[in-house]
Amino acid sequence: MGSEPRPSPAGSHADAEARLRSRLAEVEARITAQRAVVDGIVASVRGENVDDEHDPEGATLAWERQQAAALAAEAAVERDELRAALDRVGAGTYGFCEVCGRAIPAGRLEVRPAATRCVEHAR
Repeated sequence: MGSEPRPSPAGSHADAEARLRSRLAEVEARITAQRAVVDGIVASVRGENVDDEHDPEGATLAWERQQAAALAAEAAVERDELRAALDRVGAGTYGFCEVCGRAIPAGRLEVRPAATRCVEHAR
């Protein structure tokens, strides 16, 4: 077998890289949008004496800010996973289980493009 890279179960390396880069762009846009929401909430109350603890509308500004920040943090984790997947494409290891070395099914990679384990070892 030698040191030649194995063909990826997800198709060509170029196809896998294109899909990952497309998803990465979507995730980065989501991070930017959520950070803008957080910044907007912070700016909207700057210099005001807002008592959001007793807001009759129910949801507090602090909760909304926390929610947007959590969504941005979640997207940042996905961004890091996608970047690692792009590194695996370059190394020729993308699409192969890190535990057993078998191909990760293309359907799994379609749903979870940064997957590092086959279905059996993902449990």
